[in-house]
Amino acid sequence: MHIVVCIKQVPDSAQIRVHPVTNTIMRQGVPTIINPYDLFALEAALKLRDLHGGKITVLTMGPPMAEESLRRALSFGADRAVLLTDRIFAGSDTLATSYALSEAIRKIGESFGPVDIVFTGKQTIDGDTAQVGPGIAKRLDLHQLTYVAAVQELDLKAGSIAVERRAEGGVQVLSTKLPCLITMLEGTNEIRRGSIEVALNAARAEIVTWSAAAAGIGNTAKCGLKGSPTVVKRVFAPKPRSEKAFQIDLSGLGPDAIAESAMAEIFKRLPSLEKELTQTLQG
Repeated sequence: MHIVVCIKQVPDSAQIRVHPVTNTIMRQGVPTIINPYDLFALEAALKLRDLHGGKITVLTMGPPMAEESLRRALSFGADRAVLLTDRIFAGSDTLATSYALSEAIRKIGESFGPVDIVFTGKQTIDGDTAQVGPGIAKRLDLHQLTYVAAVQELDLKAGSIAVERRAEGGVQVLSTKLPCLITMLEGTNEIRRGSIEVALNAARAEIVTWSAAAAGIGNTAKCGLKGSPTVVKRVFAPKPRSEKAFQIDLSGLGPDAIAESAMAEIFKRLPSLEKELTQTLQG
């Protein structure tokens, strides 16, 4: 079994800065971490390997400094790391990113053996679009299982997998054929601590580094800013609200009186809200 886990080195969300001209995230000088959602994907892959054997390849696209995150992933127990780095990829949106990563996954399959499962986190903390995983699945024609909370069963002989997927109002149990792509939800597991031996091996490990050409990406017009139709018109912080919170004293009231008194006080303080609600109900 061969699993690919896509991870991303992201700026610490508490210290993100945006370029005033290009409206792209400025990564220089900002501390970076592995996208937290991707760690849930990595741990899910490690658990499957523990049960069924096989190899795990971690893949990331980014500048040379992203090697740090790959070594971190190796220290958790991944077997191989691939860094896709080229100035051509600068400024990629989700469409261009999914294209480059899907081509790299094809190359991984050719170089290291067919890929059975691709894992990603449900989204990244710097973009929050949740589009890259499904975009990869579409480009590689993989069955996709999104917002997965747990893998119930993996049958390598039958080439099938069953997962629990969180949905509005409950949990879905889905089964599909391999190969497939899975996006993992947050809070579904906890990344393990690698042993000292694994950490030392990770520090010495060779990171497979591919440029666009080495990864077999022929159409570079689909990469970077050229291949990114997304245009950020403006980035701004919301203005602080001038209104202050107010406290309503409902002590000593019964359950029925609490709701009535609370609504009366709210409408007294915010008469426009009562008008809006009345118009909505009448309309």
